[in-house]
Amino acid sequence: MKKKAWAIWKGSIKDGGGTISTETGVLKEAPYGFKARFENGPGTNPEELIGAAHAGCFSMAFSLMLTEAGFKPDKIETHAEVTLDKVGDGFAITASHLIMTAKIPGIDQARFDELSDKAKAGCPVSKLFNAKITLDATLEA
Repeated sequence: MKKKAWAIWKGSIKDGGGTISTETGVLKEAPYGFKARFENGPGTNPEELIGAAHAGCFSMAFSLMLTEAGFKPDKIETHAEVTLDKVGDGFAITASHLIMTAKIPGIDQARFDELSDKAKAGCPVSKLFNAKITLDATLEA
């Protein structure tokens, strides 16, 4: 399976800008640039998109683990905080912190913790990172 996306950039790093698109059309010429990445300007940025991908991937992986274990989640909500740090002469994504809250009927805390940790390690996006990945998981009553 292959999924496609592309970016077009025009201009210098600080004054230029670009667009990001996906083959599904969900992102179509979405603007991105220096200001969105480093100065909270308008548009998106690679770290935000990676965070969305990681949160989505983890939620799906956790749902799979729960289903295989005989549980049906009412809701899994995952947020990701991706850290971009100055490393040497450049920058690197050094961490992705997942914050997940879920409502899952019939599960106990120990099983919840076991399956959420397994999903964190098994999610394909987690496997992509060469960064510290942490998880705060909350089971709602």
